[in-house]
Amino acid sequence: MVDIPGPVLDADTAAHLRKYGVRSVCLFGKNIESAGQLRQLCADLREVLGEDALIALDHEGGAILRPEFWPFAPSAMGLGAANDTALTQDVSAALARQLRSVGINWNFAPVLDVNVSPANPVIGERAYGADPALVTRHGRAALAGYAAAGVAACVKHFPGHGDTRVDSHLALPRVDRTRAELDATELAPFRDLLPQTPAVMTAHIIYPALDEQYPATLSRQILTGVLRQEWGFEGVTVTDSMGMKAIDDNYGRGEAGVLALEAGADLVMALGRREAQVATLEAIGAALEGRLNRPQMEASLERLHRLAQQYPAGADNSLNPQDDAELFRRAWARGLTAYRKPVAPQPGSRITLIAHRQPVRETVSEAGADAETLAHELGKVYEVTLMPFETPDGIDWNAARAAGNPVILTTIARHLHPALIGAQPDLHISLYNPYAVLDVDSPALLAYGFRPEARAAVLGWLKGESAADGILPFAQS
Repeated sequence: MVDIPGPVLDADTAAHLRKYGVRSVCLFGKNIESAGQLRQLCADLREVLGEDALIALDHEGGAILRPEFWPFAPSAMGLGAANDTALTQDVSAALARQLRSVGINWNFAPVLDVNVSPANPVIGERAYGADPALVTRHGRAALAGYAAAGVAACVKHFPGHGDTRVDSHLALPRVDRTRAELDATELAPFRDLLPQTPAVMTAHIIYPALDEQYPATLSRQILTGVLRQEWGFEGVTVTDSMGMKAIDDNYGRGEAGVLALEAGADLVMALGRREAQVATLEAIGAALEGRLNRPQMEASLERLHRLAQQYPAGADNSLNPQDDAELFRRAWARGLTAYRKPVAPQPGSRITLIAHRQPVRETVSEAGADAETLAHELGKVYEVTLMPFETPDGIDWNAARAAGNPVILTTIARHLHPALIGAQPDLHISLYNPYAVLDVDSPALLAYGFRPEARAAVLGWLKGESAADGILPFAQS
């Protein structure tokens, strides 16, 4: 699997795909401009990749949604907070319909990580929650939704990314838990849902209880020993991006690709610059002449062929993603969660709003709404005095309280700035990382995301039109 540079399949990239017999492409924001453009790109890719084309996207919900022209589905943790598996199945099927409408046949979702660490820098609201049983219930519902709507799902990040404090995009994490602890927590959703799972994505993490030397992506003890032999998994195993620093900085591209196949992966995600793709492709090509086990490689090809045949790529022009807009609005509202009994200021009153002037994109996540947008939207309910900040250490809390109006703080970043720890606004609205409410010392409303539908749900709560009955992903303090 490779990625491509832009929104059009240019002749040079098409020749590159044909030269190496590539049959699988992962799309990103750089490849997406409009529904029509995306449909044409997928059609062009199918022509080059062939009938076994696997065209994939990270289309999880929440902040992990690349197209800006479709209604936005809630994050997994928002669905976990709503705790309605029928709703999770419906939302997952709707996400699949979005992809099928343009010809994408593989979604890298659902996330089955059990987010047991509030300090997790990369999973957080991407997980359904911190309870393995809850993650398993909603993961099963999501897999049913994708299957019913005709898109291949891919659970991730096996064996579990929920207890890390390091982002594998940036470094190589370790999870130092015993096998018994892993069986009870991280491994449980993956193990229990294998019968419904078409594909598994690996994690670039070392689990010493399973393999003291290699991260899961490169570990034969994990990918073959646990997943294939112990659990009997017969679906596709795909690596996470081999361009992430956890792999690239420690093993190098070409060798890592070969190691992943030796370990038992079926598909190597060779993303990034052309020379990195070529290094992986050339190394694998050379290894196929002797180092790699041919029957094992043929079994991998058969699994990939079976996945592509079961979920063929091809746009379904009868599908209109706008038809699911109301479903997503309702789902965001169902996930709203109260922490420490928040009380909304009286509609029509004056408030002081403290918000980030211009949030930025963070690794896998898209950028949140800016302060002016939030002030405009809250202006439909209140008379708003906006105090935007560039960085939270520049907030003048005394000035914010001087007028005597309720002070509302919105947080919209994945990572809480240290200057906000212990802050005491009258109301904290968490528009992204739900664990931020543990460090801001005030009543809070958790939305599990910053998309327009999430903000509309927050406005509904502020107006008194809706409740905040979601369940917290952590113990109430």
